[in-house]
Amino acid sequence: MAESSLLKQQLLTAQDVTNTVRRLAFQILECHPMLDVVFVGIHTRGVVLANRVAAVLRGELEAANGLQMGTLDISFHRDDLDQLKDLPIIESTDIPFDLEGANVILFDDVIFTGRTIRSAIDCLMDFGRPARIELAVLVDRGNRELPIQPDYTGLNRVTSSTDHVQLKLSETDGEDGLYLIDRKEATQ
Repeated sequence: MAESSLLKQQLLTAQDVTNTVRRLAFQILECHPMLDVVFVGIHTRGVVLANRVAAVLRGELEAANGLQMGTLDISFHRDDLDQLKDLPIIESTDIPFDLEGANVILFDDVIFTGRTIRSAIDCLMDFGRPARIELAVLVDRGNRELPIQPDYTGLNRVTSSTDHVQLKLSETDGEDGLYLIDRKEATQ
């Protein structure tokens, strides 16, 4: 079914996305005023989100200039590789610091079933044993299949399991916005 035939509702404008990223940054700063954390973004939009939150923090706090950043590709840790019709695009994992004993904030764009985060945690453990892993997401859409909850959330929007939440970021998509695509309504 072509995307143009789907019902598409904009949930966040570009300015809303900017404000939501700032909200995430200040939630993290409130819990970690000394920024004794490292950021790890899950490819692709989790990396962009981590970079944007770090940029906000750098604008607010000189100590944020030393914030360590990493990227994570979970492709080989997924539990649904045999169910995908197209193989995932492999990105680079870059953890340029020691994870042993670190306080990690893991970033993803949208949390749904929790399976992506489970895969990310498995992948992180290949690099060491962090003291703590916290999760920051721009959108929590509910419908969890695993007992995984974000510590920092920009927007809570419970959706139907048939819906699709599409986050667009200018770095990857040429624009900022959050859209709810209702597949069920579009097929009736």
